[in-house]
Amino acid sequence: MSILGSGIDDLKGVFNKRQGIAQTNRFAVFMQPPQGSLLNLDAGALITGALSGNLSLGAFINDPRDISLLCESCTLPGRGIVTTEYQNVKQSIKIPYSFINEDITFTYILTGDYYMRKIFDKWLGLAFDTTNYTMRYKDSYTTDVRIAQLNKQNIPIYTVKLEKAYPININAVSLDNTAENSVQKVTVTMTYENFEVESLVDSVTGVLGGIGKTIGATTSQIKSLIG
Repeated sequence: MSILGSGIDDLKGVFNKRQGIAQTNRFAVFMQPPQGSLLNLDAGALITGALSGNLSLGAFINDPRDISLLCESCTLPGRGIVTTEYQNVKQSIKIPYSFINEDITFTYILTGDYYMRKIFDKWLGLAFDTTNYTMRYKDSYTTDVRIAQLNKQNIPIYTVKLEKAYPININAVSLDNTAENSVQKVTVTMTYENFEVESLVDSVTGVLGGIGKTIGATTSQIKSLIG
């Protein structure tokens, strides 16, 4: 390697020792919406599927992995330092006093039952009741969201946990007679209190904990149905 490290072989050497290149399309999103359930009780979607001849046993189950598979794109959060001007003896310098986190935008592919749009419609309603114009307690509509950059073996190499996240905006969905072969998508903006980078162990533990909460919510839902 040359002193300046400017040769192509030098660059290849960096990639070889740093496990290659991180690829944009290798990522996963782990999200358990509040009051999420493994049991699908969306009667409208089930009836539509039956009438269309597309109803299967899988339609009665909300697989937590579906949310990640349907996520077309998202971003890892950015963070900026907020500064104030301080007049030094010779010049003004910037002194940090706080920080600000960027909101995250997710784009989801819409399935024939509008699964992801319905999830976020319900979630937005948990944050603010648009019928009665009432706010709810924050713990009832927030959850932790994990975004992981994966390697080629689908092993997380960098995972960010968004703490107490919730959606603040659902973009309009366009309908167009001239876009016959286009795939319908929905874009959602989420905010959160803070984020932290997690280790692999912490990430797996957090995901399993979220699944456990979903199983608990499903059990409560079944009990209420039985009476």
